Amino acid sequence: MSVNGVTGASDVYSAYSTASQTKRAETTAETTGEAKTNESAGVVYEPSASGKASSTKTYKTNASVVAQMKADAEARTSQLQSLVQKMLTKQGETYNTANGIWSLLAQGKVKADPATIAQAKEDIAEDGYWGVKQTSQRILDFATALTGGDPTKIEKMRAAFQKGYDKAQRTWGGSLPEISQQTYDAVLSGFDQMAKDAGIES
Repeated sequence: MSVNGVTGASDVYSAYSTASQTKRAETTAETTGEAKTNESAGVVYEPSASGKASSTKTYKTNASVVAQMKADAEARTSQLQSLVQKMLTKQGETYNTANGIWSLLAQGKVKADPATIAQAKEDIAEDGYWGVKQTSQRILDFATALTGGDPTKIEKMRAAFQKGYDKAQRTWGGSLPEISQQTYDAVLSGFDQMAKDAGIES
């Protein structure tokens, strides 16, 4: 066997080995390139534990959350009743200051300067702070704020308003002044309009 024969075989092996390595490098590059492409595309497959996707959801009632929601609703109703009672009592007092001041002055039961009387009359005027329009609107705005604008709570707020009005009458010691009765009617009309706008039968 000649040296050239061995050298020739070595050359053939060397060429085969180099070609094989090149092919493996190309295959690895392609695979790596694909992996990088998939990775950059953000495609991730994660099978579920059982191998199947679950479409059933289980819900549990959280008693403490429900109790808290009920307590919040009761607190809001109570707030509206208290607000109505205070507002209508104050409205009645302002009305009496404006209209009954002369008889009280004549009896010497109260002393009021002309500026106080003028302010009271301005407060109970049609567009005054304690007038029917503004007072009824404040009550409706407060009721809406308490319910978060939820139309299904309108009747609860109406009932709370009526209870507040009754408490104001008891505090007053009888029927509230006419201005307060007009405010009562305006608030009920406001609740009716809210229900109508929401498509709820009242």
